[in-house]
Amino acid sequence: MTRAERITLDGAAKAAMERTRSRLNIAIIGFGVVFAVLFGRLVEVTMLREGPGPKTARVESDASYYRADLVDRSGEILATDLQAASLYADARVVWDPAEAAQSLAGVLPGVDAAVLTKRLATRQAFVWIKRNVPPRQQEAVRQLGIPGLHFRNEPRRVYPNGRTAAHVMGYVNVDNHGLAGVERGVEDLILERRNRGGVVELSLDLRVQHALQDELADAVARFKAHSASGIVLDVNNGEVLALASLPDFDPNEPGEAAKAALFNNATLGVYEMGSTFKTFTTAMALDTQKVTFATQFDATNPITVGRFTISDFHPENRLLTVPEIFVHSSNIGTAKIALEVGTTTQKAYLAKLGLLAPVPSEIKEAGAPIVPKRWGDLETMTVSYGHGIAITPLHVAAASAALVNGGKLFKPTLLKREAGVVVPFTRVVSEQTSGQMRELLRMAVTQGTGSKADVEGYPVAGKTGTAEKATGGNYAPKRLLSSFVGVFPARNPLYLVLVVLDEPQGSDATDGYATAGWTAAPTAGKVIARIAPMLNVPVTPTEPQGPPTTMASYEDLR
Repeated sequence: MTRAERITLDGAAKAAMERTRSRLNIAIIGFGVVFAVLFGRLVEVTMLREGPGPKTARVESDASYYRADLVDRSGEILATDLQAASLYADARVVWDPAEAAQSLAGVLPGVDAAVLTKRLATRQAFVWIKRNVPPRQQEAVRQLGIPGLHFRNEPRRVYPNGRTAAHVMGYVNVDNHGLAGVERGVEDLILERRNRGGVVELSLDLRVQHALQDELADAVARFKAHSASGIVLDVNNGEVLALASLPDFDPNEPGEAAKAALFNNATLGVYEMGSTFKTFTTAMALDTQKVTFATQFDATNPITVGRFTISDFHPENRLLTVPEIFVHSSNIGTAKIALEVGTTTQKAYLAKLGLLAPVPSEIKEAGAPIVPKRWGDLETMTVSYGHGIAITPLHVAAASAALVNGGKLFKPTLLKREAGVVVPFTRVVSEQTSGQMRELLRMAVTQGTGSKADVEGYPVAGKTGTAEKATGGNYAPKRLLSSFVGVFPARNPLYLVLVVLDEPQGSDATDGYATAGWTAAPTAGKVIARIAPMLNVPVTPTEPQGPPTTMASYEDLR
């Protein structure tokens, strides 16, 4: 090959090479553009999540989801937030919704594959799959290697004491917002304290709460009661040290609770409370000076009004003084006392005691009283002994405390009072009347049916109440609501204990009786015996009981 031929060949090869290089560069540029577009899209989907609309896959942690701790009066934790991982998907990058859903359902209990398939098929940027995923399940999800799945840390409300004080605590929803109890009632305070890094101090004493719930549960089991409720109250400032309702629930898993268990019998249930109401009738009569201890009323015969008859369960059939009417729990005598007071004054006193409106407290599940639509002489008489009017146990506790603490009605509270702060109150009776009521309530224990509530070293003053439940417009004699409201120490009360048992049953141990003297009173006594030492209540020698009266042997005082 000559030199000229080689030059010509080199020239042709060079031209071909240049054409090939140009085409290659164009191809490289084209692939570069394609990869740049794909990369940009990938970045948009997986990293750049600030855009509006459905393209946004990013969900920031919302500080409002976090809540301040709830603690009892001694600082014991009642409710707190723990970090929990929740699983969500960016459905836009899930390759096969059906396959992904089937795989996830295999490692996550409770996940429905068919439902999840439909949700992933929407191709939305954010799809919840499961909240509060345990660590082992998290690892199982990661092992699946499904693109588009992400975990997000969020708070989960935890109640370390389980069922204890469940109806006080209430519960939150999946987004950590309060739905019941103080979690709902003081949510603004909980969030405000969270912002300041503080806690919310409740008035509860965890030890007292345990004791109350334990004794109520024992009473429900022993007397085969349908339900029960109880309250322990500081009579001198309205603080609720314990509040319980049975059946109860685990606030960690409220969705698994029966409807009846979520119902707060202590604050939401309204009941005819029977003879505990005689305390209010007697107090208003003494306070208005319509009667004195020496005033007598004839309880010889029942009172008949139209087709209604008011009688005594164990009639004395004689003139009775006001203390005798109270100790013997005479319906006839109490009805006549109410007529002496008058309907207008009766309604005014009941309103002043807070018994005609819902009780204001940090628990919003509050029952409204049921009062007579027509309130004439007959209603005045029946209301005097707790029939024809229905209120909550919290009503009874707050009003009864006012009658023994010098006549001061405090708003009951689930929040711990600040030391040294003067607590506002409404005066409902005079100090003299309050002293008289303490005396009468002590007599109802030493000489009446409240004797089984008395505690050695901690004298108790109180009143039993046994009401027949209204069913279909009539009263059912064997369906009873038995209650006891007591305060201790009797002469200088510090605390109030209320026990209510719904349809307790008699047993051999109670000689077949299911009335309050046999059921609610001894239960309250057991509560007092347990909590008095916890609360550092001074031991007081118990005064010997006076000579037994005829009423001391009665099992049913209504």
